[in-house]
Amino acid sequence: MFKRRAKRRSAEQAAPRRRPLIRSVLGAAAVLAVLWAVLWALNRPIRAVTVSGGFQHVTPLAVERAVASRAAGHGILTVSLAAVRTAVDALPWVARSSVRRVWPDALAVRVREQAALARWNGTGLVNRDGVVFVRDTAGAPPGLPSLSGPKGSSAQVTRRYLRMSGQLEPEGFGISALALDARGTWQFTLNDGITVRLGRSQLDERFEKFINVALLIVKRRAGDISYIDMRYMNGFAIGWRAGAPRDDSPAGGTGAGGRDA
Repeated sequence: MFKRRAKRRSAEQAAPRRRPLIRSVLGAAAVLAVLWAVLWALNRPIRAVTVSGGFQHVTPLAVERAVASRAAGHGILTVSLAAVRTAVDALPWVARSSVRRVWPDALAVRVREQAALARWNGTGLVNRDGVVFVRDTAGAPPGLPSLSGPKGSSAQVTRRYLRMSGQLEPEGFGISALALDARGTWQFTLNDGITVRLGRSQLDERFEKFINVALLIVKRRAGDISYIDMRYMNGFAIGWRAGAPRDDSPAGGTGAGGRDA
């Protein structure tokens, strides 16, 4: 009998301790229910997309379609801004985009277009970072130089183009084409049509020699020169156009010492 009384007293003492726990659980559930209801009310369907940026090659309609491909079926709270940005960045001519929510039911997208530096391998366009961003040159700005090279070499060719162009521009010359072939041989073409052959080795030294010596002849005789071959150990060779008088001055170079790679 005494044992039954002790058990009854223990149960009666435990009951008050369980009641606050139950009340806490019920209170938390009520708070969560309220929060869920608020979030559900705030998570409105996306009804508007505003697009901004300087548009020459990208259309706002294309951006809106890219947004819709990732935002469809989502509300303003549940839509993934990263997924929307990825879809917009994948559009041709888009360099970078930013996406933000605009309460209560809109997205704002800002787009920065790519700036084409040159044509790449005749069918694409490359930017200053050496990234080939489109495979179709339709709509490309006129007068772009032509860069070419093996697969995966666009960044390397672009860096050399920028470095060489930076040295030639103060002299009043530009590069219309720069090519790297599968054997690692480099050559470039000036805006006046003269081809300069650099070869595979000592590229910087040969280009400096072109700038400091051969360019002096180009400035005087550009219309008479077809090509300049810088692959000689102690000089360079000039290919004269048909009927052009040869330049026998010491700076003209005869390719002394044999031609290198």
